[in-house]
Amino acid sequence: MTEAAEVRRVQIEYCTQCRWLPRAAWLAQELLTTFEAELTELALKPGTGGVFVVRVNDEVVWDRREQGFPEPTAVKRLVRDRVAPGKPLGHSERSERPDGSPERS
Repeated sequence: MTEAAEVRRVQIEYCTQCRWLPRAAWLAQELLTTFEAELTELALKPGTGGVFVVRVNDEVVWDRREQGFPEPTAVKRLVRDRVAPGKPLGHSERSERPDGSPERS
């Protein structure tokens, strides 16, 4: 498979019972804005039972049950590392520590 034909798919599975669609849609918008040329697909997948999971090409990169709700920059970094290594994320990348938590002065 050539790089041009490579699938770079993100899926955000969210809990409909918890009404987390707005949160999932907002994160999807953030990812689509940042990676508009790099992603080939972004899907929102309704789920239940408190699920909020972000996958890149079927690999779980964020799971709310294990890591809490993600900050967009943390998810952007994880997505970038899989679909566009080396792509700068700008000023927002410098405002967080590697674990995704905000830096404190």
